[in-house]
Amino acid sequence: MNKQTNPIFKPFTFNKGITLKNKVAMAPMTTWASNDNYTISADEERHYKARVNGVGIVITGCSHVTPSGIGFTDEFASYDDTFLPSLKKLATVAKSGGAPAILQIFHAGNKALAQLIPDGDLVSASAIEAGESSFVSEVNIPRALSHEEILDIIKAFGQTTRRAIEAGFDGVELHGAHGFLIQNFFSPLFNQRTDEWGGSSQNRMRFALEVVKEVQAVIAEHATRPFLLGYRISPEESHPESYKLKDIFPLIDRLIELKVDYLHASLANVLESRPIGTSEGKTIAQLILDYVSGRIPVIAAGQIKNPEQAARAVDMGLAFVAIGQALVINPNWVELAARGEKIADSLSISKLPELAIPTKLWNVIDAAKGWFPISN
Repeated sequence: MNKQTNPIFKPFTFNKGITLKNKVAMAPMTTWASNDNYTISADEERHYKARVNGVGIVITGCSHVTPSGIGFTDEFASYDDTFLPSLKKLATVAKSGGAPAILQIFHAGNKALAQLIPDGDLVSASAIEAGESSFVSEVNIPRALSHEEILDIIKAFGQTTRRAIEAGFDGVELHGAHGFLIQNFFSPLFNQRTDEWGGSSQNRMRFALEVVKEVQAVIAEHATRPFLLGYRISPEESHPESYKLKDIFPLIDRLIELKVDYLHASLANVLESRPIGTSEGKTIAQLILDYVSGRIPVIAAGQIKNPEQAARAVDMGLAFVAIGQALVINPNWVELAARGEKIADSLSISKLPELAIPTKLWNVIDAAKGWFPISN
């Protein structure tokens, strides 16, 4: 399959008029590589610079909107105007390949790193611990946010959006997935509140929708050019007491009503992942696409490694497809795909110097054995 026959090389245009030269996105990937003061490092700039030339759109790794929201060590911040010069550096390098750039913003919620939060004040929808993950080894019980604090965090998402506009980005993506704060509120497992922010499905999605409304209001007030708003979801949670795929459809309906520009599904495997408890039938991606029925562009990330897989993803109806791990391994993935050349499936240690992988990121990859396939 070559550039002429592969649908990923066709352009895509959003309703707001922003056109992508192809249907390949640089997936949002945390680099663990900021300076110690949470500003963009030279290593991060080189990492982006090496990967943005071929893609149709760039989605940055996540950035926390309040000091209490940091989810990874050495994660660049966006919660204060003092970070504007750093954000401008990132926007400039992310757009240096000619593609639009989206700043992914979030609050890590009960997955935040207590040791990096002022006073160790871990917060979430309810006082329920997140549980251990690959990157959070110490489990802490968060404090439930007060009503006033919830409103403050909603405002913080809006102010970070303003900074993204001023920095030169072309949009923001709300990270409502991976068990972070927005998902904490939506989850019946992690949200056990009895006020207006919890209980019924309508109440549990209230935080997400109020964040969207705040961000939309800031865009309307401050953006003088087309500016996108995307929303990332984890379509279901694995715990038996939490939400399943069908439970997220009402949230998708509301996001569409609020005119979000695209929906981003984070999946273990775009082409293979099926709803929990099923091994046959349609994949999660196809079920979402069937439900959306063309009402909003849908993108997905998850184990798309070669152009043939990317073509299958686009052919099923995805507006564009996000490439993550494969783009770390092959900075020129799009160019290789266009020429029909070999795409590496493992990270070659011998080629590390030319791959522009930040030292801090490599240390994380090296420590998390099996996270990346590695060859000599």
